[in-house]
Amino acid sequence: MKTADENNVRWTIFVPKDTDLTLRTHLAQAGLKKGSLSKFVADAVAWRLFDLNVAAAQAHNQAVPSREIEDEIEQALDEVRRERFAKST
Repeated sequence: MKTADENNVRWTIFVPKDTDLTLRTHLAQAGLKKGSLSKFVADAVAWRLFDLNVAAAQAHNQAVPSREIEDEIEQALDEVRRERFAKST
């Protein structure tokens, strides 16, 4: 089994001092714990990547009629529901 250190990498990043102070103040007010800064940064990166992926998907599908997208979503949901209910019965 891997330890937490084996699953992590060390980053060296530079941010403006006011950003550092604001974030550390926020974390301290929220009950700063060991690893809070790293977790905050990892969460922020994950959310930003998600946001970029959503924007890319929206741009890619801009010319596709919304009804067609909704139909595809419904079809995918129906398939997942059939698989899930088939396993539970």
